[in-house]
Amino acid sequence: MVEGGVVKAADKTDFTECWKVTWKTPYIMRLAFSAGIGGLLFGYDTGVISGALLDMKEDFEAVGRSTFLHELIRAVGGGFCSDSLGRRKTILVADFLFFVGPLFQSLDSN
Repeated sequence: MVEGGVVKAADKTDFTECWKVTWKTPYIMRLAFSAGIGGLLFGYDTGVISGALLDMKEDFEAVGRSTFLHELIRAVGGGFCSDSLGRRKTILVADFLFFVGPLFQSLDSN
């Protein structure tokens, strides 16, 4: 903590008090969990789509020449799903695919 411009180390009582307050309000825990999972999934998605885009460049010559087409493919798919299913259902479907996709990948024997 900072008192008068001097930084003092946090002691065990500060940590314990913070922990007690956090458990009394489960909203804070849900919020922290959601933020952590969101960051994890964003990084995972970035890694997965990078590999998929490499394959798309090889399979489709026009996509290999234009980064605009990469973004257009993702935007059209997401926009279509949001318009037809609704924003919340689209997010739930994406979350389900994020969960099931790695399971199938880990069970693949090749």
